[in-house]
Amino acid sequence: MALKIRSRAPLRIGFAGGGTDIEAYCNSNNGLVLNSTISIYAYTNIKVLNEKKVIIISSDLNQKIEKLSDGKFELDDLLTIHKAVYNYMIFNYNGNRILPIEISTYCSIPPGSGLGSSSTIVVSLIRAFVEYLNLPLDDLSIAKLAIKIEREDCKFSGGRQDQYAASCGGFNFMEFNKNNHTIVNSLRIKNWIKCELEASLILYFTGISRKSSEIIEDQTTNIQLGKDKSLEAMHKMRTQAKRMKEALICGDLETFCNSLNEGWQAKKSSSKSVSNEYIEEIYKSAIESGATAGKLSGAGGGGFMLFYSPPEKKADVIRNLKVFGGKIYDFHFTEQGCQAWTV
Repeated sequence: MALKIRSRAPLRIGFAGGGTDIEAYCNSNNGLVLNSTISIYAYTNIKVLNEKKVIIISSDLNQKIEKLSDGKFELDDLLTIHKAVYNYMIFNYNGNRILPIEISTYCSIPPGSGLGSSSTIVVSLIRAFVEYLNLPLDDLSIAKLAIKIEREDCKFSGGRQDQYAASCGGFNFMEFNKNNHTIVNSLRIKNWIKCELEASLILYFTGISRKSSEIIEDQTTNIQLGKDKSLEAMHKMRTQAKRMKEALICGDLETFCNSLNEGWQAKKSSSKSVSNEYIEEIYKSAIESGATAGKLSGAGGGGFMLFYSPPEKKADVIRNLKVFGGKIYDFHFTEQGCQAWTV
C-alpha cells in the first residue's frame, strides 16, 4: 500500500483591520488585524508513486498536470501555487530532483471568495511536505514560507493575515510591521462569547468570485500616491481592529457590531472596487430584515459577506438573503491551525 500524507488548514473570517496587512501600509504604519479560523478547510493529499513522475491535481478546479523529469516546473497560469510549492521543496530539500508523488488539493469554496482560500491551500501544501519530508518548520515558519512563495515566487499581491491564520488557528490579533515582522497574539475568548457569535453570525456567499489582487493593487496605489482618503480609511480600519479585540475579550457584542459596521464603511473608502450596487443591495436587505451589522469578507468586490443578527431574527435574515441566489455556509470556530498526518 502506497504511503499517503494528508493535511488540512482552516480558512478564516476577518473581523476587522483586513487590508492594513498589505506591505504598502504596514511598511510605514503598523497594521492590525483581528480574525478567527473556522471549520471550512483546504486539504492536501500526497501519495508516493512507484514511477519517476510527479502529478499535481486540483480536485475542485478539475485541473491536472504531470512532469516526468528532474528540475522545477515553469510557473504559468495553471496551478501556479501548487507548482511553486513543489519547486521550493525539491530545490531546497531534494537536490532539484523529481519527487515521485501525486499531490492533490481540495477546498469546498471557490477561489476569490474572501476567506483566504488560495493562501490556505499554500499553507496546507507546505504542511503536507513538512510531514512527508520531516522538515523542521513550525507554524510561524510555515506562514512565513507561504508568504515568500506567494509574493516572491508567484508575484501575487496580497497581505499576510491569511497565512498566519491558517498556520496558527484560533482567534488572533495580529500586528504587522515593516520588514515582514509579524506578531501573532492568540486570544482566549470565553466559551459563551464564541457560542453567542456562532448563534448570531451568518456567512453568505454572494456567488461572485473576484481577484483580490486587483483591489489590493488599487489600495496600494492609493497609499503610495498619498491619497488622504485611502490612508485615513486604513487608519480607521486599524483602530476598529483594536476596539473590536477589546470588545470581544470582555463580551461587549454591541461594540463588536458597531466596529463591524464602522470598519466596513472605512474599508469602502480605501478603494472604489471594494463594493458595488449589488453588494449594497444585499447589505441593505439583510439590515432591513433584522441584521445589526455586516461586511464583505476579504478584499471586497464579491465573495463572502458576514452578517451579525440577533438569533431570533436570524431565520428572517437568511430568508431574505436567499432571494439573491447565494448560499449560506454553516461553520464553527476552530482552535487548531494546519495539521498533517500519515496513513
